[in-house]
This record gives sequence, structure tokens and C-alpha cells, in this order.
Amino acid sequence: MRCWCSTWASRPHHCASVSHASKPTLPAQLTPLIGREQEVAAVGHLLHREDVRLVTMTGAGGLGKTRLGLQVAAELSDLFPDGVYFVNLAPISDPELVVPTIAQALGIREVAGQSLLERLQEELQQKQVLLVLDNFEQVVNAASQLVDLLAACPKLKLLVTSREVLHVRAEREFAVPPLALPDPTHLPELAELSHYAAVALFTQRAQAVKSDFQVTAANAQAIAEICVRLDGLPLAIELAAARVKLFPPQTLLARLDQRLHILTSGARDAPVRQQSLRNTLAWSYKLLHAEEQRLFRRLSAFVGGCTLQSIEALCAALDKSNGVGQVLGGVASLIDKSLLQQTEQEAEEPRLVLLETIRQYGLEVLTVSGEMEITRQVHALYYLRLAEEAEPELGGPQQAVWLERLEREYDNLRAALRWCLERGEVRQNIEMALRLAGALQWFWEVRGHWSEGQNFLERALAGSKGVAAPVQVKALKAAAHLAYVQRDTDRAEALSEESLARYRELGDTAGIALSLRLLGVIAWSKFNFVEAISLTEESLTLFRELGHKEGIAWSLNNLVGMVSEQGDYTRAISLDEKCLTLFRELGHKEGIAFSLFNLADALFFSQGDPAKVHTLLEEGLALCREMGHKEGLAWGLGLLGLVFLQQGNAVKARSLLEEGVLISREIGDRNIAWLLIGLGSVAESLGDDSAARALYEESMAIGREVGFDPNDVRHLEGLADVVVMQGNPAWAARIWGLTEALREARGAPIPPIYHRAYERSVAAVRAQIGEKAFAAAWDEGRMMTPKQALGPHRERR
Repeated sequence: MRCWCSTWASRPHHCASVSHASKPTLPAQLTPLIGREQEVAAVGHLLHREDVRLVTMTGAGGLGKTRLGLQVAAELSDLFPDGVYFVNLAPISDPELVVPTIAQALGIREVAGQSLLERLQEELQQKQVLLVLDNFEQVVNAASQLVDLLAACPKLKLLVTSREVLHVRAEREFAVPPLALPDPTHLPELAELSHYAAVALFTQRAQAVKSDFQVTAANAQAIAEICVRLDGLPLAIELAAARVKLFPPQTLLARLDQRLHILTSGARDAPVRQQSLRNTLAWSYKLLHAEEQRLFRRLSAFVGGCTLQSIEALCAALDKSNGVGQVLGGVASLIDKSLLQQTEQEAEEPRLVLLETIRQYGLEVLTVSGEMEITRQVHALYYLRLAEEAEPELGGPQQAVWLERLEREYDNLRAALRWCLERGEVRQNIEMALRLAGALQWFWEVRGHWSEGQNFLERALAGSKGVAAPVQVKALKAAAHLAYVQRDTDRAEALSEESLARYRELGDTAGIALSLRLLGVIAWSKFNFVEAISLTEESLTLFRELGHKEGIAWSLNNLVGMVSEQGDYTRAISLDEKCLTLFRELGHKEGIAFSLFNLADALFFSQGDPAKVHTLLEEGLALCREMGHKEGLAWGLGLLGLVFLQQGNAVKARSLLEEGVLISREIGDRNIAWLLIGLGSVAESLGDDSAARALYEESMAIGREVGFDPNDVRHLEGLADVVVMQGNPAWAARIWGLTEALREARGAPIPPIYHRAYERSVAAVRAQIGEKAFAAAWDEGRMMTPKQALGPHRERR
């Protein structure tokens, strides 16, 4: 094999002919190539093909294209008996020097009357040679000369590394991907974690500066997150790993917000552009034309990517023109130059994404340019308009489409909110934050972003003095809703009372009705059925006066739950059928799903048709899956689990309830308690009293955390069964006495579906301890509090 590494540093030399060159070698690699087996094989496969003559490996700076190209060349050396030659083009920027540099690498001399290109063609015409042309992006205008060379030399093949495609007919592009990354949210075992290329590279480079470094249970999470936040870029990972001599991974992770300042001091023998991440990115940036640089800076304002439409809108606002064609051309160029990625969305416009590491550099140059403030302001205004456009659509037939669109843009919506809040000293920005957060309330509720949404709203409200009253009160109402879904009823009630008072001042009937409805739900959660029904019916009256179909439907929906819990299942079913009809007319998928669940709930607990219950739940679950409605999914899965448990299929019931619990934990839903009670019932049915006890106690602990417990009767009744199983029937009688008193006070009887099992358990205990002892225990229990009822039970543990 003949291999040669050379750079054209001055004018052409008189050298030996290629056929007489001394035996050369590829540059020696001091470390093994990690995690590129598939890429090496894929590029090698392309170069094996007779119809492929030119392969361009493209990708952003720092992806390891050069190292990958050298590995491919080394493994293909036997395929090219006349030699594999490495040509480093990094030191040159003049396209006219490309052919002389190649000639020097091959040892080809100039002769009178012939150009160097002609000499190359003559020398290589019958040679089976592979040329590896490294860093072609800065001399891309010389690409046509490569085509001429290939045309004259049928056995020649070219492997090019470039941050930009060459756009010539013979070219086959191979986009070099980042290194394989683990999922930090589902971290594998340590042994498996080290199989991920990014983690393996981090470990290897860390051990080079700290010989005793190991991936451990203590640092694995931090290492995985470092690799992910650095986008799997080999150069960035190497530079980060070099810092473990100074910082442990956990500290390094915390400093990555300033990654361009930290990821410096690369190897001294590396090219200057690779000695820091900033140098690498600056190299790419300087190769852009002025218009491309400006577009790149503007793209850095987008977090998590954007659509072509959104970058066109931003540029049009900044330039006060449409400029659509110019933006399209610039985007295509940035994609070609590996600074911008395009990800396909099924049936949607492709998404344009800057790797976060590249975006951070973009923000730096945006700041230096003096364009940061105006660009971020326009960005925030664009996403405010998007949220306000989406808001009315979220209550209609295009609900699922708009929810998905907002989810895709959520990083941008967050960024817009943060920008407005950080500049809250300007009233216009606070008003934008309040409008944006108010418009996102329903999206936050459906997609489970509860605490984050409330935090944004509370921060905006805190600085809202002087903002228009309708904007303020809408945000108050939104914050109240998000506080309620997190079961912070005190805060929800205070915010609802304030929003009600403000809506009354404004004479806003719809707002008054919305606040009354939420106050009704809060009263319901505290078992004050009289007040709950009164407030809800008042809101229903107002919505009917307005002809507000959606408002009418949601008020009916809430009444269904209230009267159902009071045991009036006939009225509940009648109200729900009206509610369901309205939601179907509106095409409101969340409303349809919740009405189906309420109807299934009423039918199930009143011993209705099990097949119909099952059908209703499956339809509702399908809608929730379509919307990505996590709270709804947990509700539907839990109800379906109870149905299977009642039918004797405890295994299926447990699976469904556990899935519901998993979703509820993911979104921080404190209403998870009823699902845990369901799992406790499953454990009881399987004879596992210890598991049942643990589940009931966890349910009770959640109730204590939020200051009230809407499920206290249910888990106490379940606990009574456990107490019987554990040999304390007298105490079970006391618990039943307590739950009877609680149900009577609240007007919430035991659902018919559980009557028979309840009566059977009570009769068995009465027979076991005798009527007199049973009656005494029962009466004692009626005078107890839930906390007292748990005393002896705790002592048994």
C-alpha cells in the first residue's frame, strides 16, 4: 500500500512522479476510534460500489469527520493497490491551490506545456487510487476540478470531508451523525451505559487526564447529561472530559450553560480551530457570506428548532419586508454547510434545528452584533401571536392538531415567556408575558405542565401593576385553575375569589361564570355539596344566558360528578348525556372524553352494563391518546382497571392501574391517591395484605400533604379490609363506624357496585366478635377522626 499525508504550503514543487514516490503512510492515530463502526462500514460500502466515485462526508465542525475518514481509508487500503493518499486542505483557502496540493501529496511534478490538472489526469488515468481530501469546505469552488479529475481517471475514487456539500453530479453525500447517546431519563445499567459511544469517548478522554477516573453510580447521570447537552459532538465531549481533572462530572454539568467558555484548552498538537469549541464554530461562521451569517444569528433565537414559516416571519418583521425567497435560499445553504439540521415531521412542514452547542455560539455572535434585543423581542411577539391564535382552536375539532403544534413549539414558548419576564421592568413585556401565559392555560392543563405554568403565571402577576385589567384577571383565572389541578385548593380558592371580584368589576359575565364554576369544583373537593352545586348551577345559568355552549357543557360536566357522588346516578346519567351531546356538536375532544369517562363512572358504580362501560372508556382513552392528554389517560386507565378488577381479572386491573399511576407521577398529579386505592384493592384480591396496606398508607400520605383528603373514606374502607386480614376485626369495625359517619355528613353513600362486598365483610366481622362488641366498636369509630383511626394500625408496623 502507498499512503501519503501532505499539505501544499507554498508554490508547486518539482517532485518525483507518483510511480516513484517513497513509501508513504496515513497519519498515525494515537487513540482508537470510538463508536463509529456503523459509519465506517457504511462509507466503506459506498466506496466499494462501482457506481460510486465521490463520497462527501458532511457534518458540523467537531463531529470527527477527519478521524472517520482516516479510519475508512485505513480499512480500504487493500482495495486500492496503487495507494491511499491523505490531502490536508485546512491550511489553504484559495481554490486555485487545491490541484497543486493534491499533486504535492502524490509527488507529481510540473512539466512544461502541461497544467498540473493535466499531469494529475495523466498520472492517475490507470491507477486504482483513493484520495482523502480533508476540510474541503473552504475551497468548495474547486469542486468542478474534482469532476474533471474523475472523468479522466476511471479507477480513481475520492473521499472528501467537508462542512458543506459540493453540489456536483458525481457526489454521494454521507451525513456524519453525532455519537450515540443514552437517555438520561431512563438510564441503563452501568455496564450498558459504557457501550454508548459518547459515554465511552468521555471516559477514555477523562482517563487520559485522570487515570483513576471511572463511571460510577454516583456520576453516571451527570456524564449522560453532559453528553446529551453537548449534542454527541466528539470534540465537545473530548474538551469537556479534559476538565474532569479540575471538576467532577456533577460540577462540570452545572457549568455547561457557559459551555463555550469551559470547552477550551484542547490538545496542543491539534489544529488551532480544534483547540476550543468556540474556535471550531468560529471557523464555520467565518466561511459564511454576510447574509448567511445574519440568518444564522437570527436562527439562534429559536430554541428546539423552528419551521421555515417562523424564521420567514421573524426575518420579515426585522427587515420590514417579506424576503421569503432570500430566507429559503439562506436556510438551504446553512443546511448544506452542516450548521442547520432538517428533521422530517410526518405530514408537517420540516423542522429546522440548530444543535444546542451551535446555537450557543449563535447567541454569542447575535449579542456581539447588537441585534439580540430586537431579535428576541420579535421572537417573543411571534410566539405570543401563535399562542393566541391557538387558544380558541383548542376548544374545537382541530384541538389535537393545535395541541401538537404547541408541544412542538414549547421550548420557543418557554423562551419567549422567560425573555418577557426577565425584562419585566418594561410594562409592555409583562403584558406580553401575561397574555402568553393566559393563552397557554388549557395547553398546560392538558399536557401536564402544571407547576411550570403556574410558576410563569405567578411571576407575571407579581409584576403586573399597571397592566390592562382584562389581561390581569385572565391570568388570575388561569393561575387558579393550575393551582386547583395540583390540589393546592387554598391558593386556587384565593385566586378564584380575586378573579371573581375583578370580573364583577369589569362586568364580564363569561369571566364571572368561569370563576363561579371553579369555586364550585373547589367546594366539591371539600365535600361541601350544597355550595358546590349552587355555585355550579349559577355558572350554568350565566352560560345559558350568553348562549356559551362550551361553558354550558363544562358546568354540566361538573354537576355530573357532584350528583353521581351523592348517589343520584339517574340524574348524573341524564345530565351527562346532554353534556356529551354539546361536546360532540363542538368537536371538543377533551370534553367528549371526560363526558364519556363520567358516564362510564356513573354506569359502573351504579352496576350498569359492563360492556357499555368498557366501550365508553375505550372511546375516551382513544381521544386522550390522540390529544396527549395525560391526566385524562390516567383517569380512563384507572376506571378501566376497576372494571377489570370487578370482573375478576386482577392481573389486567393491576397493569392498567399501574400505567395510570406512572402517568400521574410523571405529571405530578396529586389525585393519584384514588389510583393507589385501586391498586390496594387489587393487592387485597390477591391476598397480599402488606402491599395493600402500603398502598393505602401512601394514598393517605398524599392526602395529608395537600391539607385535605378527598379519598379518605375510600382508603379507610380499604384499610378496614386489611385490618381484618391482619387479625384485628374490632378495629375494622371502628373504621367502618368512622366511614359511615363521614359518608352521612357528606351525603356520599357507598356506591351500589360495592354494597354486597361491604355488607359481606361487615357481617363476617359482626359474627366473629359478637353483636355487643361490634356495636360498641362501631359507635366508638363514629366519634373518631381519620388520624385516630390509624393509631393501632401504625403500632402494628
